Amino acid sequence: MLQIIYCLQSLFLYYMMAALVNGFVCKDPEEVKADDFFFMGLDKPGNTDNKVGSVVTPVNVAQIPGLNTLGVSLARIDFAPYGLNPPHTHPRATEILTVLEGTLYVGFVTSNTENRFITKTLHKGDVFVFPVGLIHFQFNIGDTNAIAIVGFGSQNPGTITIANAVFGSNPPISDDVLAKAFQVDKKIVDYLQSQFAIKN
Repeated sequence: MLQIIYCLQSLFLYYMMAALVNGFVCKDPEEVKADDFFFMGLDKPGNTDNKVGSVVTPVNVAQIPGLNTLGVSLARIDFAPYGLNPPHTHPRATEILTVLEGTLYVGFVTSNTENRFITKTLHKGDVFVFPVGLIHFQFNIGDTNAIAIVGFGSQNPGTITIANAVFGSNPPISDDVLAKAFQVDKKIVDYLQSQFAIKN
């Protein structure tokens, strides 16, 4: 009988230790090491040679397992001249951005009831907040590179880039639906879908 109880306790502890929190496995405290709380390389610029001219280097629970359940993370955003971090949302986090280099034009749109556009031009040392879940963007309006560091109120903020999600869904959203939603000709929707289609 004691063996059965011991086995049940062991199974319970195993499943408790393997429990997912925020989509990530909680690590056995006995196996935690310093590297679980460490990330190296945020001083290195990211490659902005892409269609939008920006790149985000995330530092969240996927990079630092020790962040799980702690409610914070950050990222570095690099911008080529006139590079854009396209309109997107973070469904699980408010974002706070600090400009380290360059000049950024930033903004967010309030809820669907007003669709009020809140915007500001930021310079080195300026800070701006994007409330959780709202569509926002950052655009380098200078002819030199720009760098920003952002903090998030979640260890796993998530990102939904609007154009990618709408025009690059897999399988594609019907062009009838998108043409009606955006009040444009289906040929425009087809073109946009071709630009954002996932390449296999």
